[in-house]
Amino acid sequence: MKLLFTGASGFLGQNVKPLLEKKYEVKTMGLTEVDDFKTDLSTEIPELTETFDIVFHAAGKAHSIPNSQGEDKVFFDVNYQGTVNLCTALEQSGIPQAFIFVSTVAVYGVDFGDDISEDYPLQGKTPYALSKIQAEQYLTTWCAKNNVKLGIIRPSLIAGPNAPGNLGAMVNGIKTGKYLSIGGGTARKSVLMVQDISTLIPLLVEKGGVYNVCDDIQPSFRQLETIIAKQLDKNLPKSIPYFIAKVMALVGDLLGSKAPINSLKLKKITESLTFSNNKAKIELGWQPLNVLENYKIK
Repeated sequence: MKLLFTGASGFLGQNVKPLLEKKYEVKTMGLTEVDDFKTDLSTEIPELTETFDIVFHAAGKAHSIPNSQGEDKVFFDVNYQGTVNLCTALEQSGIPQAFIFVSTVAVYGVDFGDDISEDYPLQGKTPYALSKIQAEQYLTTWCAKNNVKLGIIRPSLIAGPNAPGNLGAMVNGIKTGKYLSIGGGTARKSVLMVQDISTLIPLLVEKGGVYNVCDDIQPSFRQLETIIAKQLDKNLPKSIPYFIAKVMALVGDLLGSKAPINSLKLKKITESLTFSNNKAKIELGWQPLNVLENYKIK
């Protein structure tokens, strides 16, 4: 089967594409010279010269905080309009059998909570969350209209070699000795091993649906800190008492955005945010990898 993979030059693609190539004939679409179809989906309707059985749409903008309306707009240009432009191109070249979309748990708009399921309302308010919600809604309508099987995955933290985002920041902080654990690092977070995405795709092609995807462990910050420090051959980061961090956060509230920590950041670090993967396990028969046993930072 032929699979079109958008966003294959990023972290996800570098880890997932070699696994997909064992099962599918993979062509890529993106911004680089090595992509089979070089295009900027945010501004262009690409010209596809062949049809595909499966589209795996992972191209998107994340891992940044917008500081202006112009930067807000980029999220919608890439995540929403890019999806619209891709679907327009598929209408011209040939409708696929299945469309798999990488969304995010940010659509729920929550910073704290335990075992949040797919039934939770989509209350995300950030440009990132709103652009992904709009893309999900567009694809739901478009796929129904064109009789395309739609699979949507909502990962949280994705673990793998050279991971970006918060996990990458944790690795860099421990590597440079600038990372401090707070309150014993007991807060738990949902994490997905990046290679698990390759096992999800054939299941989604067959059944479709919307799924939170993460491992069963829901590791604590301290567990993640421990495996990262061990692989870096570094000492386990020191943990500072919560009350000291609270004072630092209150000072950060007064200093503004340049402060390394404020009350909101402290709350995110010290309170758990986990998502239920039961639906994916029951409906798809999916079995995620154990992050603590499989995570390699390089």
